[in-house]
Amino acid sequence: MNPSSVDAGSQSLSFAIFAALVSVTLLLCIMTSAERDDLDEFYTGFRTLAPLRNGFAIAGDYISAATVLSTIGIIALAGFDGLVLALSTALSLLLLMVLLAEPLRNAGRFTMGDALTHRAPSRLVRLAATAVTLAALLPLMVFQLSGAGHLVTLVLGFEGSSVRTVVIVALGTLMIGYAAIGGMKGTALIHIIKLVVLFGASLMLALLVLDKVGWDPSRLITLADVGSGRGAAYSRSGLLIEPTSVGKADLVASALTVVFGAACLPHVTMRMYTARNAPDIRRAMSYAVMIMAVFALFIAVIGAGATALLGREALAAGDPEGSTAILRLARGILGDSAALSTFVFTTVSTAVFLTLLSSVAGMILACGNSLAHDLYAHVMTRTGEPSPRRELLIARLAAFAVGAPAIALAVLVQDKALRSLIILSFSIAASAIAPALVYNLFWRRFTRLGLLGTLIGGTATAIAVTAFSTTISGTPQSLFPDRDFDVFPLTTSGMISIPVGFLLGWMGTFLSGRRRRERGRTEYRIAEPRLLAGARRR
Repeated sequence: MNPSSVDAGSQSLSFAIFAALVSVTLLLCIMTSAERDDLDEFYTGFRTLAPLRNGFAIAGDYISAATVLSTIGIIALAGFDGLVLALSTALSLLLLMVLLAEPLRNAGRFTMGDALTHRAPSRLVRLAATAVTLAALLPLMVFQLSGAGHLVTLVLGFEGSSVRTVVIVALGTLMIGYAAIGGMKGTALIHIIKLVVLFGASLMLALLVLDKVGWDPSRLITLADVGSGRGAAYSRSGLLIEPTSVGKADLVASALTVVFGAACLPHVTMRMYTARNAPDIRRAMSYAVMIMAVFALFIAVIGAGATALLGREALAAGDPEGSTAILRLARGILGDSAALSTFVFTTVSTAVFLTLLSSVAGMILACGNSLAHDLYAHVMTRTGEPSPRRELLIARLAAFAVGAPAIALAVLVQDKALRSLIILSFSIAASAIAPALVYNLFWRRFTRLGLLGTLIGGTATAIAVTAFSTTISGTPQSLFPDRDFDVFPLTTSGMISIPVGFLLGWMGTFLSGRRRRERGRTEYRIAEPRLLAGARRR
């Protein structure tokens, strides 16, 4: 059943719920906004979130529309390959908890630039950190703003690009307001609310799927094989990426890109600075990992259930990427009961809408904070630090400076296949930010030249390889399906750009010379007690 064919009652109920959510979340942002000109309050919320709530906020920030819409769609259409990517998403949060969470919390204060300059101040590193933050998050923001426009018009029964444009501009402006007014506390509260609603809706939908197949997981897989139209191939690798020698390596590289990229996206690492101490961030991350593991199970059931109960043709008819699979399943799973069908569809739509809303707000906040704290306060201001009031004003204005281009780009590409934007964001994070953090936090002799080489070279390589890959041109699912200038037969750039990012860091350090390497070692030795144990120098 087409989710756009909703009755008037469903549209009215959905509109009422959306309007109530907008009003409540805006009110919460105003109530939790910074009351004083205090940077700690705006950037970290005074680190007052208890580990459980912080864990919910981290998981909420981590679960974006890419997870809810795109990953479920890939599972529905590609089966096993989609499940690999879903498990990689959950694994990346575990990697963040085990390897990076505590050192990041101890090294940084407000932004990724703080963590990267924990050894010694550097304007160039701050500038590069700001550029990489924007490059990694802007494509993801564009994808989710476009998705928000499609979702609202789909649920409310509107059609036409002009209506979607109005919706994208209105919702984008609202999300900018959330970030600029609420700061870290406001966005954390929205993430917690989003997670509770999304978790409840996903649990309900997963239970309905299992009830339809008689609570038999093997029958669910069998029906999914039949519904996919590919038979047993649905349960094996090869539907998303061709099972050639390059394809197998590409699937592994894609999974690694998700693992490293999702763990190092700036709006996720930003949450590490909100914990009071190392034990608190460990506990918060433990809660977040458990939540993500359970949610990965939910989306696996939902994705397979969409194929089993609706069939591949119905899912791909209106959206070749399958991004509306969860909405189509929510609308069609109880087609024999109009009232219950409307309730399920509205609940799931509300959860997805909240996911889009909160995710973009968190990304805008991360970009705005980097522009204000890294670029303005530490690069542009050359005569001492600016006043907290002025930096806070710049941070709020920066949210608008980031959000406006994102809105404009979302309007321009609203009718295109945008999965390539998700891939680009994850590739930049995996190729530039991940090696930069690993080297900077754990390699004693790492130098500034190596750090700049990793940040700039990793980002440039990820962009270049992605631009000439099959995600941009050459296939019906590409950003430009009518063009064919792909050079690399790859789904993500990770096979090339991740090794290049690590290699450039090593080469830059080696070429810096022995004196600079020894200086890096001395700087690391001075910072090591704070980095590994959270100790502060007196």
